Amino acid sequence: MPTSTDLFTSINRFAVNTPWLHGTLATYASFGLVLFAGLLLAGWWVARDRPDRVMASALLAPVGAVVAVALQQPVISWFGHPRPFVVHPDALTLVARSSDPSFPSDHACVAGAVTAALFLVDRRLGALSALLALLMAFARVYVGVHWPADVVAGLLFGAAIGTLVVVALRSPVTRLVARLRATRLSGVLGPAAASA
Repeated sequence: MPTSTDLFTSINRFAVNTPWLHGTLATYASFGLVLFAGLLLAGWWVARDRPDRVMASALLAPVGAVVAVALQQPVISWFGHPRPFVVHPDALTLVARSSDPSFPSDHACVAGAVTAALFLVDRRLGALSALLALLMAFARVYVGVHWPADVVAGLLFGAAIGTLVVVALRSPVTRLVARLRATRLSGVLGPAAASA
């Protein structure tokens, strides 16, 4: 079974041989998280016509992503794993070289957390987010700043924490949404009838 280093080497070799992909994947690897912010906004929009519980999940989705990234920071420091370009200085690197440790990936963590939470809001949005999350994981390895193990761990950690946050806080937030939908905030959260 190939190791994370073997997979990185294969993907980096693929990157060397696909210069026509460099610009697109480098841009996505650097700025693709903006799309996940857009998906969170779409989740809120969809939830406006859904029951209170769904709106609660939509509101908690970004909270789950923030909590996941915050909890991951001590893990990154504890492992202190060097980035691929430190271990392999000759490896192709297509974006700015970060000095912080590599494992797990913050970008993958955010993508995993958003994806897991969106599956609790709308399956189609969750599926779209999952595809973009996998692409983000691949792109971070392709541009040479992460090992495959970094992005897999980031996705799993983010998904676990994102799900935990939503599930743990959904009941009280659902009650809050029900109350707020009966106020002037119904324009933001959707009508109270949507919770029926």
